[in-house]
Amino acid sequence: MAKRERVMRMSVEQPLWRALTGYRVLTMLYAVGLFATAYGEFPRPWIAVAYYTVLGVWTLATLPRVANAARCTKRFLAADLTIAVTGILLTPVADAHERVQAGGPTLPSIWTAGSVLAFALKGGWRWAALASTLVAAANLVERGSPARDTVHNVILVCIASIAIGYVVEVARASERTLARALEIEAATRERERLARDIHDSVLQVLAMVQRRGAVIGGEAAELGRMAGEQEVALRTLVSGGLVPVSRVSEDAAEGAVVRAVDEEPEDSGPVDLRALLAPYAGARVSLAEPGAPVPLAPVAAREVTAAVGAALDNVRRHAGEQARAWILVEDEPDEVIVTVRDDGPGIPEGRLAQAEGEGRLGVALSIRGRLRDLGGSAELISVPGQGTEVELKVPKDRTEARGKAERR
Repeated sequence: MAKRERVMRMSVEQPLWRALTGYRVLTMLYAVGLFATAYGEFPRPWIAVAYYTVLGVWTLATLPRVANAARCTKRFLAADLTIAVTGILLTPVADAHERVQAGGPTLPSIWTAGSVLAFALKGGWRWAALASTLVAAANLVERGSPARDTVHNVILVCIASIAIGYVVEVARASERTLARALEIEAATRERERLARDIHDSVLQVLAMVQRRGAVIGGEAAELGRMAGEQEVALRTLVSGGLVPVSRVSEDAAEGAVVRAVDEEPEDSGPVDLRALLAPYAGARVSLAEPGAPVPLAPVAAREVTAAVGAALDNVRRHAGEQARAWILVEDEPDEVIVTVRDDGPGIPEGRLAQAEGEGRLGVALSIRGRLRDLGGSAELISVPGQGTEVELKVPKDRTEARGKAERR
């Protein structure tokens, strides 16, 4: 089955950039509207007209620059803040002195806050503090004295921008943490899948070589001993937590990026679970199935079949070659239930936990792990002296949805 790399891009700050884009356009129109309503009170209106022409062209031309952090470069931020500060300092030149002293709006008005917020989104609260300090200084120069309304507006912009910058920094850190957690989870699931495959093939072959070698004796016994050593080493490796290093890109422009490797789905429809389980039937294994097909998505059907095979391997290994086993397939409206029962001696209490601690992960990975990945469950009931029963449940809705996604 082919592999493909799936890239998931995560960004909680991208909506803030979109909001900033709209804010800059609206506040530019608002500043022009304020000037238009008070045009007759400006002793030198041509200065204001020239400034608003530059402001309008700059705002519309640089909309792509505030689309994300990558395009919002330091050079752009410096130029943007320069236009805002220049408009503040030009206000006493264009407007009447009485209006300035009475607390009239500056030429850029609240458009200036958008420039400061761009600093906050790009660089966090420290950049926001720097930009708001420069704006505060320009406002004090424009008024000539620290009037109450000026100080109030400056403090408001400063606190708001620093708060937003801090929130952005926290959001970015949370993004990276979540992305790493998702990557680790994906790597862990892949490790468990590989461990199941190894358990179902390599480990069982090594265990068989060890047993047969001990029976035959001679050179075969030495070969069996070496196979046993390799089996122990491989079990330790499989159960030792082989989680690859996280490959999370910390691109502040687009958000954290998680790269996960998925299996390329096969282009096939549901398969009949009965056909996959039929080869297990034999002299010592009885198969009871419905009279109609039991359709499951290909991946789900294969995993259930492998789990049944692992359960039967456990029967042969622990109950002996002469033990009998029964497989029952039930096709319920919402789920498929497969039960594997044997007439062996049963499993002593605490043995499963002990086996898992020793690296013997047949039940933990080959059975429970497979069903967990399908959204189902595996229940194991064992009474010493009365055999063991493994009940596998797979929800139909999830497996059918997965099958449809694969066919796409």
